[in-house]
Amino acid sequence: MTGKSGACPYPFQPAEGLEPDPRAAALRREAPVSPVTLPYGGEGWLVVGHHEVRTVLTDRRFSRAALVGADVPRVTPRVLTKTTILTMDPPDHTRLRRLVAPAFSPRGIEALRPRATVLAGELVDRMLAGGPPADLMRDLAKPLPSALMSDLLGLPAADQEKFFGWAEIMVSGAGLAPAEIIATIGELDSYLTGLVAERRREPRDDLLSVLIAARDEQDRLSEQELVGISVTLLLAGLETTTNQIGNFAWHLLSRPDRMTWLREDLTRLPAAVEEMLRFTPIASSAGFTRVATEDVRLGGVTVRAGDAVLIDLDSANRDEAVYSDTDELRLDREGQPHLAFGHGPHFCLGAQLARMELTVALSALLERAPGLRLAVPPEELRWHIDRVVRGLRELPVRW
Repeated sequence: MTGKSGACPYPFQPAEGLEPDPRAAALRREAPVSPVTLPYGGEGWLVVGHHEVRTVLTDRRFSRAALVGADVPRVTPRVLTKTTILTMDPPDHTRLRRLVAPAFSPRGIEALRPRATVLAGELVDRMLAGGPPADLMRDLAKPLPSALMSDLLGLPAADQEKFFGWAEIMVSGAGLAPAEIIATIGELDSYLTGLVAERRREPRDDLLSVLIAARDEQDRLSEQELVGISVTLLLAGLETTTNQIGNFAWHLLSRPDRMTWLREDLTRLPAAVEEMLRFTPIASSAGFTRVATEDVRLGGVTVRAGDAVLIDLDSANRDEAVYSDTDELRLDREGQPHLAFGHGPHFCLGAQLARMELTVALSALLERAPGLRLAVPPEELRWHIDRVVRGLRELPVRW
């Protein structure tokens, strides 16, 4: 795809807080699949409509594996050089996914809920005991997902700060040199390789030991795949959930009437979490490039074989053709499911875990901190910039 007429530079503007990109709303009406020029690799197609995004997510003619080692059009500078579960197509992707899926099943996640509930309560109680003001990101949003992912994979609790240091580098935007990200990946690989060797000597009841058994006893994955999937699960389970706990808390703290409404009946919380997932943009721009393997008619245009395609899940979740009052946060909304966790073969493995963590974290706040409020005016809150994940640097609260 070269010199496509009408291609606009993308991203259209820097992400600001949790505000959606207004250009995406216009494109949903006028051109749900449109040509754009990316910062790296040239031109591609941006897909913003709900129907068109679902199509890309489920149609195997749009490949992730084609990214590996290729200078494809993309938002960030690094060329992906390693094959991971995120850059696989079926059947390889299906094979690896089946190995870890049981740990993330509804039944598996429900087994974690008691531990998560106790931990969230302890974290909130500790925050309250320390006296106001407090930082909700530091005191709840970061330690809860970190501890639970450590439990699930079987990682040492003492290394949790190290995990977040790596994760923060991995979600950095275009401002970070690719060499630094590559070096971080090397550190992560070395760390997990050492931990795999330790688990081989002393197996435990954790997901890492299950993966090692699948490698050593059943030859169902390679050594590289074993380490790679462990790295992916660790990183995916930290930054997004941490930031969404903070983002969702911000929604409620800035809308005290809705916090009161939830506190009156906590059974409303799961549906409210689903609405906040739909409503809250988590990515600073459209993510993960896919490459068309053959010509595909999509959204009124023809995407040619070899063309790059980027999908905007956050825009799809605001599509007026699917959701009524789409720009309103309605915590009792019912109807069409959202696409916050994707759709199709690459539907987020950790979706049930994230839902549980978000519900447990907010429930602990609603139950244990009835007087919780922002400690600074909203305009003084500091949001991350130049990162691929949106969120607050700190969330100061008092009670």
